[in-house]
Amino acid sequence: MKKVLTTCEFCGCGCNFYLGVENNRVVAVYPCPSHPVSQGKLCIKGWRGHDYIHSPERLKTPLIRQGDKFREASWDESYKLIANKLQQIKEQHGSDSIAVFSSSKCTNEENYLLQKLARAAIGTNNIDQCARLCHSSTVIGLAQTFGSGAMTNSIPEIGNADVIFVIGSNTSEQHPLVANQIIKAVKGGAKLIIADPRQIQLTKIATIHLSHKVGTDVALINGMLNVIITEGLIDKKFISGRTEGFGALREEVAKFTPQKTSRITGVPAEQIIEAARIYATGKSSSIIYAMGITQHTTGVDNVMSCANLAMVTGNVGKESTGVNPLRGQNNVQGACDMGALPNVFPGYQAVANDELRQKFEKAWGVKLPSKPGATVTGAMNKFIDGSIKALYIMGENPMISDPDINHTEKALKKLDFLVVQDIFLTETAKLAHIVLPGVSFAEKDGTFTSTERKVQRVRKAIDPIGESRPDWKIITELSSHLGYKMAYPSPSEVMDEIAKLTPSYAGISYNRLEGGGLSWPCPSPDHPGTPYLHKEKFSRAGGQGKLFAIPYRPPVELPDANYPFTLTTGRVGFHWHTGTMTRKDWALNREIPEGFVEINPQDAAKVGIRNKATVKVSSRRGDISLQAKVVDTIQEGLVFIPFHFAEAAANKLTAANLDPVAEIPEYKVCAVKLERG
Repeated sequence: MKKVLTTCEFCGCGCNFYLGVENNRVVAVYPCPSHPVSQGKLCIKGWRGHDYIHSPERLKTPLIRQGDKFREASWDESYKLIANKLQQIKEQHGSDSIAVFSSSKCTNEENYLLQKLARAAIGTNNIDQCARLCHSSTVIGLAQTFGSGAMTNSIPEIGNADVIFVIGSNTSEQHPLVANQIIKAVKGGAKLIIADPRQIQLTKIATIHLSHKVGTDVALINGMLNVIITEGLIDKKFISGRTEGFGALREEVAKFTPQKTSRITGVPAEQIIEAARIYATGKSSSIIYAMGITQHTTGVDNVMSCANLAMVTGNVGKESTGVNPLRGQNNVQGACDMGALPNVFPGYQAVANDELRQKFEKAWGVKLPSKPGATVTGAMNKFIDGSIKALYIMGENPMISDPDINHTEKALKKLDFLVVQDIFLTETAKLAHIVLPGVSFAEKDGTFTSTERKVQRVRKAIDPIGESRPDWKIITELSSHLGYKMAYPSPSEVMDEIAKLTPSYAGISYNRLEGGGLSWPCPSPDHPGTPYLHKEKFSRAGGQGKLFAIPYRPPVELPDANYPFTLTTGRVGFHWHTGTMTRKDWALNREIPEGFVEINPQDAAKVGIRNKATVKVSSRRGDISLQAKVVDTIQEGLVFIPFHFAEAAANKLTAANLDPVAEIPEYKVCAVKLERG
């Protein structure tokens, strides 16, 4: 057996482990004792979640649609057909009639190459990926307040925090190795504040649990700020020396007395006061959030509110503090860093900036478009109205992950041409005209960037399955067929190009990464990386942090007489996103084999639903039937459904109501009704 050190392919924690390989098969997993995050430990997915690599359902050869079926095809035939079709559409309708969806599951190098293909080979900025659906509000909100849309501090620092405020994150289920750091801190005497409408595992060790109504995060944080300012718990030196906009913020939060905030959020006024005092008086207070904050029509407002709270109390720019978004996917941070976004090149360099665009034109040897492109969510309507006619998807499954998937299906079926590059024939791939077989993380080299901005190596452990090819190789070969030659001997040379064009990655190379991960910004080959941001000044222009006065806006779709319950969606610890990988593992699937809906006992009694009975859940967009899970850990009037299960797809119910700035969907709030099945 050989052991190959690599980086986990699931969440954004960035744990390292060794893959045990025999006869070109992954047969074992061994934790890495020296890794600063995993520290010799793994979550259940890290231990068990790799059976999909050798699943008999893996795609092994390109597929071309013939009628309502697929036939196997050669790579050369597939490339030629894709290139001819895309060039024909481009000639007839222009470059912007083509869109590309990149992938947070794929490496930095692959995301870099695919956005380069979109911009240089096709000529469009219509490039986006699933960060649009999970943390686009983080990228925008933290960029506007701090100047950098990323986690401010490192994961190990959390274990040394004095106070930890977890809001909108079921950390122990979704980022278990981060939860380990929270538990370590609590054992060391730290105080833990949880704000969540459900009782999560961490509430058992929390100092206080703020069970607020979904969608009232801005009101809750404004209420805490009201207490902090009224009681003089602010950091005056930090506010005056390092921020701007305090006057307007103070005026806005003055409206949010604890009593008013209690009426909006449902949290008792005395709990709001207690939480505010705990957070503000901590020597090092850390905010941790995830998609319970971001996936709202007020997602950007929610993120900026978290930033307000940190800055007013001086909890930014020092160890064990900050605002720390936990990125969902293994490389969603990296996909954003690499410019797989419609408005920026790698390193968040604006496509509309003439000087920056000319830099990339010189490097890539081609004229580049200056107009920002379509987002994942915005593109769907463009598919329907015909302004976008072709779509290339790498490693995404919008038929399960997008909101209102009946609308998504209608949109994808309107396309003249759909190509999907994936490792399985997903629900989305089944709609494609051509399917290309990529490979798993175990079959290629590259890098992932974790939620703490740490760039780490992914190392090839086995050869590709069947005729599948590494995704970076597919992109370069297809680009050559499109008439734009990309020639890289290996992903290492791709990273070298990234470093030349991306200031925050300028000091990163494969040689350096052999000694362990590096956290950006890493601006030079001798730079050690940056564990925490904004130490002496913010990266925002001018060096000052920006405080925003954020008014409270309720969710778009609230319960009424016809749809009296609020649905919120999320994940469970045993599965991953659309279930493409984890549901092919017998041990994980045994734990939670099917979808369910969590219902409060009082609500279940009113509707006449018993535990484990079949329930029909309906919204204005569709309905699904699944098993009831009657629990007292969820608020009355609220139900929860995980979105992993295609046969009971939660996103048949969710609405495509978008944040007006980030265009992120409000997955966390929509109105539903319950009926006995």
